[in-house]
Amino acid sequence: MTTVSIILVLVLFVAVLFGLWKMQTKHVKFSTRVFAGLGAGVVFGGLLQLLFGSDGAVTTEAISWINIVGQGYVRFLQMLIMPLIFVSIIGAFTKIENSKNLGKISTSVLTTLLATTAIAALIGIGSVLLFNLDGAEFTQGDAETARIEQITETSAQVEDLSLPEQIVNFIPNNVFADLADSRDTSTIAVVIFSAFVGVAYLGISRKDPENASFFKKIMDSLYSIVMRIVTLVLRISPYGIFALMTKMLATSDFNALVNLGVFVIASYSAIAVMFIIHMLILSGFKVNPITYVKKAFPALSFAFTARSSAGALPLNIETQTKALGVDSASANFAGSFGLSIGQNGCAGIYPAMLATIVAPTVGIDVFSPSFIITLVAVVTISSFGVAGVGGGATFAALIVLGALDLPIAIVGLLISVEPIIDMARTMLNVNDSMLAGVVSARVVHTLDDDILNDENAVVSSEA
Repeated sequence: MTTVSIILVLVLFVAVLFGLWKMQTKHVKFSTRVFAGLGAGVVFGGLLQLLFGSDGAVTTEAISWINIVGQGYVRFLQMLIMPLIFVSIIGAFTKIENSKNLGKISTSVLTTLLATTAIAALIGIGSVLLFNLDGAEFTQGDAETARIEQITETSAQVEDLSLPEQIVNFIPNNVFADLADSRDTSTIAVVIFSAFVGVAYLGISRKDPENASFFKKIMDSLYSIVMRIVTLVLRISPYGIFALMTKMLATSDFNALVNLGVFVIASYSAIAVMFIIHMLILSGFKVNPITYVKKAFPALSFAFTARSSAGALPLNIETQTKALGVDSASANFAGSFGLSIGQNGCAGIYPAMLATIVAPTVGIDVFSPSFIITLVAVVTISSFGVAGVGGGATFAALIVLGALDLPIAIVGLLISVEPIIDMARTMLNVNDSMLAGVVSARVVHTLDDDILNDENAVVSSEA
């Protein structure tokens, strides 16, 4: 009977995939198909959870096959991350028509990312205080115990590096190894190397225009090829999102979600408030938040389901340039820097909440201005180098808790609800990088309002 149930589930799964494909053949809008995949995943995954349980034999076996589509899609996107960062940042330098804009673009992007992270930390602190969260009330089971042991080992590795040593670790000593993503800090290392190449191009363009022009043509060709691969991968977004959401809903531990429900609600409340602040910032730069959300939805929905800022990079850049009217230089800088700097959800709200929850257990007054200021500063500085993949929030939390000499067990106690919270955190991270791109483009007067306000200017997988 179990085998029959598994086969039936997979047949239904394939039927939904076929339905999404039929929508594509009828040229239904890309955003509509993404939304359809998201909704179908919620319903299908919820039914699997309800009928067979999150850890039942049918659910486990069916998800192992469904995961081919979901994780296959994520792997295709991850395949593009390092090449895309490399060509995007160098391409940003080659596309800067006025080199004076380079300083404005980089400054506005970094300022937006870091300033919003500081605000996110404050919101995280406020959320803990508002919901009166007490770490002593969190339960510890076998899974939590195992996770705490793992976290302790990871924390020991982090503690071996002082803050200056961690900063030095960002600098690449073997760019080929970093292009292979061999270190936790490989992403920011590639960003740094690519920026050096871009600066070198600007110097050569003044002294040797002929060679600079040749190099630009090579990079333009590489960029076109990589973006063409991006287009091909984006075509399967609705299918991948459907599979990822199915897995998420089918395998989530809703009993644990109930037990730690207040923390989940507090986290989502903080994320929602920060998202509203993003919209207010957009309004301040004369961008309609409703228009923005409609156009950013495909990228945000993918980030929500895939839980990977790095995996969402292709959609992020495509959305900025083709739907929001952001110039290529600003979009590439913001998208690439946003992978490892100033992630509002994973490196801002989350570590600030955990630090505020456990601080009273060691006698710290969380209402003290000195504690709040110190925590916000540590969170902001520590947001450099947080990898834009699953687990980045844990790494950020360990750095912050270690820097403030606070207990780290709280990280392990949240293992059951981590995936649920991480979905919204990742979406906020991606939204902040797109916000930085829009702000930068407005600051250097390159934001194309015609594209921004054009309802037909949306991210499309058809090309």
